[in-house]
Amino acid sequence: MTGADAVSGKFMIALRFLKQLWVRVTLMAVLAVLATLGAGLLEPVLPVDLMGWLGPEAVLPVLTILASGMLAVSTFSLNVMVSAHRAAAAQATPRAHRVLLDDGTTQTVLATFIGAFVYALSAIILLKSELQAPGAPVTLMAVTVVVVVLVILAMLRWIDHLSELGSMDATLRATEDKARGPLMRSRSRPCHGARPLTPDTVLPPDAAPLRAGSTGYLQIVDTAGIAACLGDGQGLVWLHVPAGRFVREGDTIGHAAGLSDAQAQGVTEALVIGAHRTFEQDATYGPLVLAEIGVRAMSPGINDPGTAIDVIGRQERLLWDWARAPVSDAPPAQSRVFLPPLDAGTLIENAFGMLARDVAGNIEVVRRLLQALDHLASGPDAELAEASREMAARAEAYAMRALPLAQERETLRDEQDGTGFARRR
Repeated sequence: MTGADAVSGKFMIALRFLKQLWVRVTLMAVLAVLATLGAGLLEPVLPVDLMGWLGPEAVLPVLTILASGMLAVSTFSLNVMVSAHRAAAAQATPRAHRVLLDDGTTQTVLATFIGAFVYALSAIILLKSELQAPGAPVTLMAVTVVVVVLVILAMLRWIDHLSELGSMDATLRATEDKARGPLMRSRSRPCHGARPLTPDTVLPPDAAPLRAGSTGYLQIVDTAGIAACLGDGQGLVWLHVPAGRFVREGDTIGHAAGLSDAQAQGVTEALVIGAHRTFEQDATYGPLVLAEIGVRAMSPGINDPGTAIDVIGRQERLLWDWARAPVSDAPPAQSRVFLPPLDAGTLIENAFGMLARDVAGNIEVVRRLLQALDHLASGPDAELAEASREMAARAEAYAMRALPLAQERETLRDEQDGTGFARRR
């Protein structure tokens, strides 16, 4: 078992925690307080003349301006972030809100602003209390200069970021980036490092059922944690439910053989179940969220075929890159854990199923959809190609029923015949 395999599940859980906005803000605030309290530690190395020249009365005005300014900027920035997220949820899909919450630039900028405010406030309290060492004002002025530089850089970065925060292009780009990671990992690390559970997999007669510990979406399967629960014995685990599936408490989500009650409990605890579907290990969720954005764009209230066409292009790029990515031929890191492999048909269904139905009345979008499916049908992945051909047949059937003009239906039929797509299908 490699080091990466051993910590992957726990690393995802820790990364999810660190991506929360309040964590970065808290870390910056703690660093600010530590810088303030440790200001007197450098007193022995400071020149005596400098300590006599720079006193609290020189530092306090700068700290006061910094504290009041950062409080206003932080409040304004939070309002902007909330407004941008609401706009993205209204124009794209409510799921886009969770994508934007992971925006590292927004989190870092807000953490810098609030951290600078906490630093300035704690430094003012230290100076006003007159508990500081004689050399503390000198050190505080030096730290304040550094903080001001960081704030200026954060403001410049924030101004540049505000130009596209909450826009459709930024939302689509962020969603595509979130979708790409799980998709590519499903090729480089199939089944999250476990062995594939196929119809040919035979379970022993004494295999005991594994029950879901709570109701919600299966978010993370910590295969390394499951393997650690098995220890050096002969235990085996077969999980029938992939990440992203909704489970109910008490449902049978797998089977195990050769495990004690404590080991079975440990296996259950290695499965993270939550209220929302997430991206970390669910390779089919990203294409589904992109499809929701495309469908929302075609709603009567928005009526934006260009965004639907853009979504189709992004779906095509994602799935084409996935089909061309080499599948890892390394032996499974957890050979005693079985998981269902990623189904190419589910990928195509999530990426294009809703679009095929809801864009059928717009010939421009239908034409682009069929072109994308035609391209994917010629790809190197046989299962994806077959699923693309089946989806294309469905999309054409939808279009032939929904297009209002016989001329448009005839044009679409002729174009497909002209490209040879109908013959391949």
